[in-house]
Amino acid sequence: MISPGDEALVRDHMVYSCVMGSRAFGLATDGSDTDRRGVFLAPTPLFWRFDKPPTHVEGPADEQFSWELERFCELALRANPNVLECLHSPLVERIDATGRELLSLRGAFLSRQAHQTFVRYAMGQRRKLEADVRQYGAPRWKHAMHLLRLLASCRDLLRTGELTIDVGAAREELLEVKRGEVAWPEVERRMARLAGENDEAAAASPLPEQPDRARVEDFLVRARQASALAAGPAGKAG
Repeated sequence: MISPGDEALVRDHMVYSCVMGSRAFGLATDGSDTDRRGVFLAPTPLFWRFDKPPTHVEGPADEQFSWELERFCELALRANPNVLECLHSPLVERIDATGRELLSLRGAFLSRQAHQTFVRYAMGQRRKLEADVRQYGAPRWKHAMHLLRLLASCRDLLRTGELTIDVGAAREELLEVKRGEVAWPEVERRMARLAGENDEAAAASPLPEQPDRARVEDFLVRARQASALAAGPAGKAG
């Protein structure tokens, strides 16, 4: 159960929220859920207490998950796939001035680190799929589809320096995998091909070796300072 305080953080201090999952990827079908992700800025006075505000909150709506701004930035600087993709959702539901500045920093988070984090995550998912094949005779096809999507997205990021999460013309090909219409050995072949293409793209990527941590930290400090000033001399954190 989400606590009243955590719910208030999401309700009153959200700076950016978007729709993710299949709807953002261009893979939605009639039965698709609506996955919502967001970023909230906990009032600075809350950090002056022994009990700190949460780094993330699940809920209050179904399929809703939000990160506190600092945690979100930390994960994005590490090229966490789920977090980076949130910054590039085409389906923005709520945004304020702080959220707009966060989106303006999208390029500062991108680096060649994505090669390792995206591919490592994908390979971890592949091992789970292989375990399903051994145990049940077939993988979870939806997960197989998203693994292919993630590898293709990372390859294109490394090639172009820009992250695009809508699958575009690859939609039907990916949905065929989700429906189990592509044999597992062929899915494995596509995974291996995409992993190789990621390796090749990383070697000549226009992305910098490291993200622009100083630029992101400057943004975070200014957001914390503005929050403290808004709270006033009494340090009201509501």
